[in-house]
Amino acid sequence: MIRKLKKFQSKHPFLFIMAIGLLLRMISVFFSKGFGMHDDHFLVIEQSQSWVDGGDYLGWLPGSPGNDGPEGHSFFYVGLHYIFFKLFGFLGLHDPQIKMFFIRLIHAGISLMVISFSYRIASLITKKETAYQVALLVSVMWFMPFLSVRNMVEMVSIPFLMYGSLIVLRQEIIRKNGDPGYHQSSFLVAGFFLGLAFSVRFQTLIFTGGIGLALLFARNAKGMISTAIGFLISVVLVQGFIDFLVWRKPFAEFLEYVNYNLNHAYEYHTAPWYNYLFVLAGMLIPPVSLMLLFGYFKNWKKNFILFFPVLLFIVFHSAFPNKQERFILPVVPLIIVLGLAGWQEFVAASSYWQRNKKLLLSMWVFFWAVNLVFLMALTPMYSKKARVESMSYLKNYPGLKYFTIEDQGSHVLRFPPVYYSGQWPKYDAVFDTIDYQNFAKEKDWNQNEKQPGFVLFYQEKNLEARIDSVKKYLPDLVFEARFKPGRMDRLIHLINPVNANETITLYRNTAVIPNKKP
Repeated sequence: MIRKLKKFQSKHPFLFIMAIGLLLRMISVFFSKGFGMHDDHFLVIEQSQSWVDGGDYLGWLPGSPGNDGPEGHSFFYVGLHYIFFKLFGFLGLHDPQIKMFFIRLIHAGISLMVISFSYRIASLITKKETAYQVALLVSVMWFMPFLSVRNMVEMVSIPFLMYGSLIVLRQEIIRKNGDPGYHQSSFLVAGFFLGLAFSVRFQTLIFTGGIGLALLFARNAKGMISTAIGFLISVVLVQGFIDFLVWRKPFAEFLEYVNYNLNHAYEYHTAPWYNYLFVLAGMLIPPVSLMLLFGYFKNWKKNFILFFPVLLFIVFHSAFPNKQERFILPVVPLIIVLGLAGWQEFVAASSYWQRNKKLLLSMWVFFWAVNLVFLMALTPMYSKKARVESMSYLKNYPGLKYFTIEDQGSHVLRFPPVYYSGQWPKYDAVFDTIDYQNFAKEKDWNQNEKQPGFVLFYQEKNLEARIDSVKKYLPDLVFEARFKPGRMDRLIHLINPVNANETITLYRNTAVIPNKKP
């Protein structure tokens, strides 16, 4: 078996790497349930499924209660999920977990294109052996399989960015070398795909602008104009048309997105300008990460057509106050491509590294050892398990109208992923400094018909005292079930308590739901 694998690897190195990437992503498809962070579930899955069910969970649409106009969300990616969920319903698939399995499967397939495009871009700027190494890195980098099956716009925009970049790079090489095959229309196609990246993730506009400027600096004004025209065609047909259908105003959501970020930039996570350099240095695992960053900057002139848009993207996000680690993800594969190509060329020409091959090998061995540990831990991770499983349990009680979360001690509301309950019950939360007595009075809990059917107690700190406090106002509570977080959730919480993925204890209110469902 091993001999056959080695023979296949030798004969088909790229297919072998793709097979590894597929295997890892399929592990995530089957086992990595749940969601990674707030945005990749609540701004995509909850909203699109609510539209399919005839509602508007977050009130994004005109006419929905509480909606005052556009809120700055692109409807393109969410709309695709609306189509997916509609199709699932037509095919008789209604279980939330099964539907999410197929959503992860679709995203895994999309992410394989990132490996392919990385290899194809690297093949244009460096030798084949390095291109294979690039594809392998993108395939098995510890965070890639897990993030590739998440509903993150930062990750979903990558294939569109890379395909557009691949076309531009190829045409520029043909033009500079005077080879046959140069087509002005190819820049239109590149612009169109870069426009699709924009419709998924607005910030990719900075990257596309960088490509346009790089073409201008390369004295290819016609290529820049063609790319811009292709981009405009794409965003008008997709982003502009969708917003016009919804708001009777093209680009309404994008304009609101810009306005919101200009006025609320300091209300989120802020960090020093060099924050993303540390993020890249850490996530790509030192010392290899430093080698990749060195290689990226070393060949800046040779690979300027891609170096510059990546640099502009990083500089923009470094200057902008709101800095979240995921914001930099769209350019990470290109940093790996450019960085490894530059580093390997540097090593080949360096007398020091030619004399110290064992040192270089030990650095790579360290990288692969650490990467393998992280990869094995994260790839099958069931993220936010307790929250997802508690909502999945409520699926056993169709017709549930109302439940309450009790999370005293938490300063933020940890939103329940109601999607997994297969219905849309309303909920309230007792957290932070909310007083039990005033809350019960405000909700009129003295009347049975206004009481919650379930109370979910988040975390276990002072649990018995908190249960007793709630029972003063909901005396008919009985224990129903307990949901523990996954191993990685517990480890991440131990490392950083801000990631509060803790045990959830579920109590049923017999005054509302007398009998436990089998």
